[in-house]
Amino acid sequence: MTKTPRRPVNALDAAEALFKPAKKVAAAPPVARPALPNVKEQVTLKLDSDVLVYFQEDGPGWQDRINDVLRAAMRNDR
Repeated sequence: MTKTPRRPVNALDAAEALFKPAKKVAAAPPVARPALPNVKEQVTLKLDSDVLVYFQEDGPGWQDRINDVLRAAMRNDR
């Protein structure tokens, strides 16, 4: 009775055994998460430099001031 060797005799066979293709597992579908109310989202926005200077002149909180102006414009558009 011939026993199979514990290690492959041929180095090429050993390498092939290590690199056999992996079984592909189906990716889980992404979980849809509802948007939370009143949560701010980080975005990149290009503004004219004079507009940016105008809002930054009053110091910290300039992003909130821009948000307030945009919200007022949004409400007036309805």
